[in-house]
Amino acid sequence: MSAGLGWWGIVRLGLVQTSLGSIVVLTTSTLNRVMVVELALPAMLPGILVAIHYFVQISRPRFGHGSDKGQRRTPWIIGGMALLGAGAIAASVATAWMATSPAAGIALALVAFVMIGMGVGASGTCLLVLLAAKVAPERRAAAASITWIMMILGFAVTAGTVGAVLDPFTYARLVVITAVVAGIALTVTVLSLWRLETRPAAAPAYDSRGNIGFRRALADVLAEKHTRHFALFVFISMLAYSAQDLVLEPFAGAIFALTPGQSTQLGGLQHAGVLVGMLMVAFLGTRAGLSRQRFMRTFVVGGCIGSATLLMGLAIAGFVGSDWPLYGNVFLLGIANGAFAVAAISAMMGLVSQGTAKRDGVRMGIWGAAQAIAFGLGGILGTSAVDLIRWLTGSVLNAYSLVFVAQGLLFAAAVVLALRLSSRAEQPDAASAEPALRAEAT
Repeated sequence: MSAGLGWWGIVRLGLVQTSLGSIVVLTTSTLNRVMVVELALPAMLPGILVAIHYFVQISRPRFGHGSDKGQRRTPWIIGGMALLGAGAIAASVATAWMATSPAAGIALALVAFVMIGMGVGASGTCLLVLLAAKVAPERRAAAASITWIMMILGFAVTAGTVGAVLDPFTYARLVVITAVVAGIALTVTVLSLWRLETRPAAAPAYDSRGNIGFRRALADVLAEKHTRHFALFVFISMLAYSAQDLVLEPFAGAIFALTPGQSTQLGGLQHAGVLVGMLMVAFLGTRAGLSRQRFMRTFVVGGCIGSATLLMGLAIAGFVGSDWPLYGNVFLLGIANGAFAVAAISAMMGLVSQGTAKRDGVRMGIWGAAQAIAFGLGGILGTSAVDLIRWLTGSVLNAYSLVFVAQGLLFAAAVVLALRLSSRAEQPDAASAEPALRAEAT
């Protein structure tokens, strides 16, 4: 596969990401609300289900290996999207079933969210590998921004549209709407990928011992120092990033006495900042023509430093009180988060082909699994830490401040790892040299 996909091709891959986001938002937002409000079930239930969908994504390296064997990603993306859609439909049926038979509905929901996690893992991993392979290096920052902005667009459009047609609410309507969204998403995915990926002349994933197994492929990739370090960077930085989501708005309400509407606006301001940060990296990264080393040092490291600094600002905001520029702090935090996140994805696309030959899918799968586990743990650890510190100290302000400090320290640790990675960004990995030569020789 030759790199050099045009802007329209990048948008086509972005439409796949939009489709993925449109299904995911139904399962993590709409079904969440129905379980808690209409069914009056404990909020812990959807929390556990969403966590399951993250933790199941530890299977990402296995899906990546499957796509490596045939050197084609399209069947895995489409198959993953189909599984994701089927899981979403099953989850909506399970939610409706909970109204009459809670135990059976919950049992089906557990299976459905495992399907959702596996679908996201298969389609998301292989989509990123395809994007990395087809997009020229100088366009990767813009491509990462475009695809992630289009995923956010999928969240917004689906939430708004479904919200408009879901009333008057019935469980049957919920199932039908979910099925329609899943069907549209799968159709858009198939059309977007049509003839975008050429079939390889031969499948090279063989050696003298026959077909390379997953354990062998995984061992080869885990022997690469840069792969392990980048996985650790992704885990630590995304843990800090995701822990903010469930902490920021309660902090604003408890410490600054913001109303629910005002705290929601504050959260929206942060998301607007994330969008600005992503666009900034897309524009500057494409225009500047930076080497991979300088790109990582400028945007990944800079975004992490900015995030750490602004989280420390939130840690002292409560002690300063109303004089602290809370809205400005949160907006700038969003910019730093967006810049770091999309730059990290772009760096991931650049690093995925470094190391053992024909293991791009496994490598991307390891990094995707690290991100998914971090997101699954982030919300749980962030909120649990607030509760624990508040119980130990008897102070809500101390609880939130210490959690923000911890998040800032995680970003600081991510800076150290990113600096080490940037110094190696344009050097071949010595640990992977022998396996790479062996794979290329077969």
